[in-house]
Amino acid sequence: MSNQSQSPTGPLQGVRVLDLSSVVLGPMATQVLADMGADVIKIEAPAGDMMRANGVVTHPGMSSIFMAINRNKRSVVLDLKQAGDRDVLRRLIATADVFVHNMRVPAIERLGFGYAAVAALKPDIVYCAATAFGEDGPHSGKPAFDEVIQAASGLVGANIAGGNEPDYVPSLIADKTVGLAVANALLGALFYRERHGKGQYVEVPMLETLAAFVLTEHMGGLAFPGSTAPAGYHRLLKGGRKPLRTADGWICMLPYTQKHWEAFFRDAGRDDLAEHFDIADRVERNKRIQELYGHMREIARTRTTAQWLESCERLDIPVTPIYRLDELPEHPHLKAVGLFETSEHPMVGALRQVRPAARFSLTPLSIRHGAPALGQDTEAVLCEAGIDRAGGSAG
Repeated sequence: MSNQSQSPTGPLQGVRVLDLSSVVLGPMATQVLADMGADVIKIEAPAGDMMRANGVVTHPGMSSIFMAINRNKRSVVLDLKQAGDRDVLRRLIATADVFVHNMRVPAIERLGFGYAAVAALKPDIVYCAATAFGEDGPHSGKPAFDEVIQAASGLVGANIAGGNEPDYVPSLIADKTVGLAVANALLGALFYRERHGKGQYVEVPMLETLAAFVLTEHMGGLAFPGSTAPAGYHRLLKGGRKPLRTADGWICMLPYTQKHWEAFFRDAGRDDLAEHFDIADRVERNKRIQELYGHMREIARTRTTAQWLESCERLDIPVTPIYRLDELPEHPHLKAVGLFETSEHPMVGALRQVRPAARFSLTPLSIRHGAPALGQDTEAVLCEAGIDRAGGSAG
């Protein structure tokens, strides 16, 4: 068990981020930057980020979800309803490279921290607003959370197109996808500033981002004006690829190429199916893929999960057991690469975290410390900037 406290070594070492975001989307984005070595200062209201209470809580204010998306950050408490604390934030802005929030734009404008006001204090600031809907559309300023964006973006509608009842993905897929998009956008703007010396305003709207994400494979006939073909990727919408029931459990097994299908049918003693479906012709194979998957489901029941794992490994067919969430720390690959790290957190004690997955050869990413307690770094951050609560010099 280690106690992470090393200095930042990632490629963003020396970059300072003022993070006024909360819940999941914004904090996930800024954690990407923090893992890359940026000094992320999380500005919290006196009540703290609401996600401090969501998930499993063993210590008040330090929930499992909050710990998962706020490591490597420092927490500063400012009550932006108070003029003195707004002055403190203005002083901190002068020291920052990035300013990011996920408030509604009118709300942050009322506080005095819209882009124009912030850029007046730091002209080369990279300013990012993660909004629910783009500011130039009729939904601008409307409230939204993850499930609302799932429904509005076509993600829930894809289930309906496939003949199922509408349902949400059992993951905060909109928040997390858009959070990664925010991180990408900030990295791009920082690169531009490094090359050209200019900051800029960046808007990353949830609906537009997730709709584009969903339509990557589901444009279908929408891609060709005048086409009578419907939207959607037929192979996904009509099902077929599902976990397979074996003689004693479940498995994910996926013959994909001609070579895979030939090997699968040969090993199962069903060469007749390979001939019947003309699997050498990819176009013809795709036209009848649902029938192929139907035969695969029938064949899968003839062997145990262990037997199919052995066969697929031997035939180089993609395969995996189906892991439950609780089983992931013991996944042989994840365990071997050390994806899970255990450390001693000063408040919650033993803490298991998922390390940054990306590997940098020259500027390695790391978990330097766990998520901060509410306001634990206020005094230190303000002192570094020469600020006292009255807005004067600390010197």
